[in-house]
Amino acid sequence: MGPGPARPFLRAAPAAAIGDRGSGIQGRSSAMPKHEFFVDMTCEGCSNAVTRVLHRLGGVNFDIDLPNKKVCIDSEHNVDTLLETLKKTGKNASYLGEKSAQ
Repeated sequence: MGPGPARPFLRAAPAAAIGDRGSGIQGRSSAMPKHEFFVDMTCEGCSNAVTRVLHRLGGVNFDIDLPNKKVCIDSEHNVDTLLETLKKTGKNASYLGEKSAQ
């Protein structure tokens, strides 16, 4: 099985919303802060690792921008918890700051 087409921008819904397309992004105008992180991802395997650890944490909506090595997370978890969770991938990760709603 060879590599499939590249998926440079992945959007993930919380585990409870999987299978229900589009429902994971509801409430984007809610009070949940949106945080942006750098994660040294080089391939789809890296972005899959980010997806796994964030789903395991729960209570998050997130977007992965693989070409720019950024993860944007909507969550009530504090920044330290989110950063430590991202570091569980074994990749270098750092907090870039709060992202304004778009």
